Amino acid sequence: MRIGLIGTGRIGAFHAGVLARHPEIESLVVADADPGRAAAVAGAVGAGAEPTVEALLGRPLDAVVISSATAAHAELIARAARAGLPAFCEKPIALDVPGTLRALRAVESAGTELQLGFMRRFDAGYRAAREAVRAGRLGRLHTVRAATSDPTPPPAAYLPLSGGLFRDCLVHDFDILRWVTGREVVEVYATGSDAGPAMFGAAGDVDTAAAVLTLDDGTLATATATRCNGAGYDVRMELAGDRDQIVVGLDDRTPLSSVEPHGPPPPEKPWSGFLERFAPAYEAELDAFVRLVRGTAPNPCDGREALRALRIAEACERSRRERRPVALAEIPADGAGPDA
Repeated sequence: MRIGLIGTGRIGAFHAGVLARHPEIESLVVADADPGRAAAVAGAVGAGAEPTVEALLGRPLDAVVISSATAAHAELIARAARAGLPAFCEKPIALDVPGTLRALRAVESAGTELQLGFMRRFDAGYRAAREAVRAGRLGRLHTVRAATSDPTPPPAAYLPLSGGLFRDCLVHDFDILRWVTGREVVEVYATGSDAGPAMFGAAGDVDTAAAVLTLDDGTLATATATRCNGAGYDVRMELAGDRDQIVVGLDDRTPLSSVEPHGPPPPEKPWSGFLERFAPAYEAELDAFVRLVRGTAPNPCDGREALRALRIAEACERSRRERRPVALAEIPADGAGPDA
């Protein structure tokens, strides 16, 4: 199989290593807006490099992996579709619903495949939680608590391009909430704080946020996120029912210290970041993409899943700005008006 990789930043370089090692990939070629960076990554993993995306797409390829800057995702998805190539793309497709829809329509018109990079769906803990919920182990699910805490803020220059904490960070929690529970969010009530580094307020963003989400069966969920969790990288989900309660992300590296007299000791080596914590999941999602391209497995996370998670993020951002509950029906699914 011949794969083209577009974007060789931090996650792109990681993907390049995974793809170069994959036994079913015969050749890998990379490109980046910075040709020197692409050449360096190619040299490190034994791949080829092209100076431009145009040159890469002119090569004989079976599929492309898109890990470029967010602003380029939608255009690159459309270009891959027009070239008849299945594509894997890191989230998000775009930072708004209209841009997302344009890319999805290009894929649908071309009849190609688009797999989205919601890697938590491939994490062993989240998969086990999904199985437990679907098997009825918890009984009636009544409460879900999700948390994503980054150890350090991103660079200031990244914030205006990120779409904000709800779209950039909590969108993972919104996607995995739907995937684990099998339910849809019908209403949100969200708030945020920019009391941390001044760069967040300057960018119109927040460094810490919390949302209460009501699911279509009455289950209540909370989702919190922060860019300033000095203890380490902490991603967890707790699910409570009337029979049992389980947690994802609680292990000997969770950056959490008990103050109870007989509590567990603090972690010796807390998780440092998302690439370390979710490395096996990133590898598994790319392996799933290879099987999708081969035609031996269905699409595990198509582009419409990105649209559904984005609408929840949009509702949370509107709720934060307007200081009120927002129904998902207020966020258009077609880029025009409220849902019917």
